[in-house]
Amino acid sequence: MASLRADRRNFDIRPLTIELGVNRYAEGSALIRSGNTHVLCTVTIENKVPDWLAGKGKGWLTSEYSMLPRSTHTRNKRERERVSGRTQEIQRLIGRALRSTIHLAALGERTLTLDCDVLQADGGTRTAAINGGFVAAVMALKKLGLQQSIKSPLWSGTVSAISVGLKAGEPLVDLNYEEDSSCDVDMNVVMKNGAQYIEIQGTAEQDPFDDAELQKLLSGAKKAILEIGEIQQACLAKL
Repeated sequence: MASLRADRRNFDIRPLTIELGVNRYAEGSALIRSGNTHVLCTVTIENKVPDWLAGKGKGWLTSEYSMLPRSTHTRNKRERERVSGRTQEIQRLIGRALRSTIHLAALGERTLTLDCDVLQADGGTRTAAINGGFVAAVMALKKLGLQQSIKSPLWSGTVSAISVGLKAGEPLVDLNYEEDSSCDVDMNVVMKNGAQYIEIQGTAEQDPFDDAELQKLLSGAKKAILEIGEIQQACLAKL
């Protein structure tokens, strides 16, 4: 099958690197570069939980997401007083994704706050935030476990995410901005260990898609997620 792309095959991900420990103050930090999308992920651990969790002996993870003013082609205004609906949706997605692998009871009454700041955007910012955020969170949890002598596992499995789309009937993996804005169908897939689905977000921008096309998209997503998981694990092995 001929590729619709000039720079890579349809099922190839963009060049992906994750650099750990880029912030000297945060308990966990990672700079993820997925092609021309770059996201800084930092994790803060605090010895408190939201009021509705107080006294239950469980921890929490929450996420904040932001695009810096010149992360895109034109300047974005900073969201100072109230975040947009899109930002809220992405923050909730990132939080749900990472909470699926963290043992909140073993964490105790502590909160992990993951800040995902998009330095440069070229499609796939939310999936990059999940991939980099997972690595930053594990870095923070490893430090916490050692410092507090916590014996119980604080997390299990790898959380990875990817965007996929249909263009001219052909599935594409890891969409850049141009592809994302022109695909007939675009979808974000989040998985644990490349085997279990955490979340699938898919939309037909024009014509509806059928079961066969959906399976093509999920097959491409799973292949990419397994590759991303290997990169994440190789990065964490350096800790």
